[in-house]
Amino acid sequence: MRRLLAALCLLTAAHWTAPALAQARSQLGPLCTTETTPADQMVDACTKIIALKVFKGEQLATVYFWRAVGWNKKGDYAKVIADATEAIRLKPSQAVYNLRGSAYYDKGDYDIAIADFDDALKLGAPSGIIFHNRGNAWRGKRDYAKAIVDYDAAIKADPKSAFSFQNRGISKEALGDLDGALADINQAIRLDPTLPQPLINRTSIWRAKGELDRAIADGSEAIRLAKEKPPVNIMTPPNSVLISGYTHRALAYEAKGDYARAREDYNATLAIVASDAVSKANQATAKVRLSLVTDAAAPIPRDAPSPATQAAAAPAPQQTVAAPAPSPAPAVRGTRMALIIGNGAYAHVKALPNPPNDARAVAKSLRDIGFTVSEGVDLDRAAMQKMTRDFLRDAARAQVALVYYAGHGVQVDGRNYLIPVDVELKPGTNMTEAMIDMDTIMAGLDDQVRTNILIFDACRNNPMAQQVASAGTNRAIEGASGLAAPTSLGAGATLGAGTLIAFATAPGQVALDGEGANSPFSAALSRHIGTAGLEVQQMLTRVRAEVVSSTRNKQVPWSNSSLLGEVYLAEK
Repeated sequence: MRRLLAALCLLTAAHWTAPALAQARSQLGPLCTTETTPADQMVDACTKIIALKVFKGEQLATVYFWRAVGWNKKGDYAKVIADATEAIRLKPSQAVYNLRGSAYYDKGDYDIAIADFDDALKLGAPSGIIFHNRGNAWRGKRDYAKAIVDYDAAIKADPKSAFSFQNRGISKEALGDLDGALADINQAIRLDPTLPQPLINRTSIWRAKGELDRAIADGSEAIRLAKEKPPVNIMTPPNSVLISGYTHRALAYEAKGDYARAREDYNATLAIVASDAVSKANQATAKVRLSLVTDAAAPIPRDAPSPATQAAAAPAPQQTVAAPAPSPAPAVRGTRMALIIGNGAYAHVKALPNPPNDARAVAKSLRDIGFTVSEGVDLDRAAMQKMTRDFLRDAARAQVALVYYAGHGVQVDGRNYLIPVDVELKPGTNMTEAMIDMDTIMAGLDDQVRTNILIFDACRNNPMAQQVASAGTNRAIEGASGLAAPTSLGAGATLGAGTLIAFATAPGQVALDGEGANSPFSAALSRHIGTAGLEVQQMLTRVRAEVVSSTRNKQVPWSNSSLLGEVYLAEK
């Protein structure tokens, strides 16, 4: 999949007629401006040409462009952007804007990438390549409808573009159209059977359909192809194909219950150097999943019976500080699972009376609508960690995974942590090791073949504040800053498609514990979560309105969604 390099190649022959050293004409020029030149040699040659100070204007812009190409081969996107920006200053062109936009895309800066692709389309004739690349950026923003429109334009311009069929299929899968996605991916494979990427994407579709043997077979063939003939497209981030192939095959092995092979693939994923945002997100998922399957005592049988009936018959036992959390029964595809934790009996920071009540109320509401619920109350670190890890492990085979937490939380260096009841927050200690990393939970659930709902009735504050044990009616450890959006919702988001995350209060505000038996947020949530036929985002809108009214505008719940369609927790 070439990205407008040919246009620049046609210009290079004329550029070397200018007076220059003989070595520059005979050696440096071709090394700098030949697409197949190894990255280090290309960067070195272009750098030496720039140092000659022979070229100006459009000719110098071309040299900066090709050095940016070299940096792109190396996956150094900051330097790609710097050189492409200098080339644009000297002489704007469609190819340079396209290259810089692609670098911004690989960094995860999708809005800037779209702006560059827009400028590229304004500077020349409509290009299927640029439509394709802009479609990728729309897909990165999870605007799949706009992505499909651009892929349609790319396919119209080049009906033999395997990558455009592949990426249109990925977008259809994200919108829940598995059959349409499969048709596009199959067409991509027919157009170029040597490409590993479409096979990797078909692996995801087979997993979503529950056909795990087919998923593993496609993943294995994709890995073989990627090893046998590494992608030569200079715009493909280094190692990204292998990382994706190993990650998807590992997820299929894990869902099947073959933990030994899943561990091998997760280890292989982590052993590879990642450069782009998507590969780093895959590695974050692999790291969490590896720890989960490593802890597992034995593989889960592929045809394990559903625990839904047993769960509905009797509520899950509550946990105390001293008791370990039980491991939930293995889940099967189609199961709707929930992890519910309410911590209030804190030993070293302000105790909260309501989180245990909140957890019980939400857990009951979810059991009433058919969820398999793992419930924990007043958990110490060991119990909370075990319950969380057991849930994340079994969620690999669930259709819907819901996490609800009520209690204290903090933000440290941009990462968010949930607080077990035995944590003592002291200056000079490595406090984060004693807490539960919220970003780790999100990475462990980052898989678009499942719907993930994460709900947190907690505040994140500075744990080093002096008023650690202050009294009050909110869930702040000290009465200062409140919630902030998790870092994984920013540029280069790792929060994957199919996920909704909701907080009891808006960024920068505090969540009230309430004056009754429940917090305002959890009281509203437990009332509305079981409403039949109410789509989950509409349900949260009702919760938000009730909380705003009951707190007299002191608390405004907040949410962020990348759901792939309408989700109903209680059937219509």
